[in-house]
Amino acid sequence: MSSESTDVVAPGGKPAGEAAILAGVQKAITNPTTVTAARGLSHFGEHSLGWLALAGAGALVASRRGNQTAKRRYIEAGIGAFGAHAASVIIKRIVRRPRPNHPDIQVGVGTPSKLSFPSSHATSTTAAAILLGRAAGLNPVVAPAVIVPPMLLSRLVLGVHYPTDVLAGAAIGAASAGAVIAGDKLVGDKLFASRKPGV
Repeated sequence: MSSESTDVVAPGGKPAGEAAILAGVQKAITNPTTVTAARGLSHFGEHSLGWLALAGAGALVASRRGNQTAKRRYIEAGIGAFGAHAASVIIKRIVRRPRPNHPDIQVGVGTPSKLSFPSSHATSTTAAAILLGRAAGLNPVVAPAVIVPPMLLSRLVLGVHYPTDVLAGAAIGAASAGAVIAGDKLVGDKLFASRKPGV
C-alpha cells in the first residue's frame, strides 16, 4: 500500500470524508488548553509507558499490602497494555495508512511513525483502563468511561489520527484486555496457587 496521503479533497480544496470530520472536530474544540492537555496525554501514553508505570506502582503497593490477587492483576494490566500496543504496531505495519495530511488539519505533536491505523494510544489506553480498573476493584465501566474518551479525543485534537483510527484502536484494546482477563480466569489461579508463599 502507498504511504502517500489518502486525504480526500472536496471541490475547492476543502477536506472531505474523515479528513473533514477531523478538521471539524479541531475547529470546534481546539484551543491552547485542549492542545496542552492533549499533548500531556500523548506523552503519558507514548509506547504505553505511562500505563506500565501505573501498573508497576499498583503491583508494588498491592505486594506491600500482601494482596496477591491485586498484585497479579496489576501485573496483568501492564502486560495487557504493552501487548495491546505491540498488536497495534504490527497492524499499522500491515495496513500502512498514512497519518492525516491536509492544510486544514493542524498537527500538534510529533509522532514516532507516519502510520495512522490503528491509534496505538487508543489501543493501549483502552486495555490499560479496563485492566487497571479491574485490578483496583472498580466497577468495570468506570475506568474506561473516565480514561478512554479523553485519550481518543486528544488524538483528534492533535491531528495525528482519523476517527476510525481511534475507534479501531479502542476496539483492539478492549479485545486485548478481554483476552488477558480470559487467560487469568483460565490459568491464573492455578499458576499462582501452585507457588509457595513468598516465591
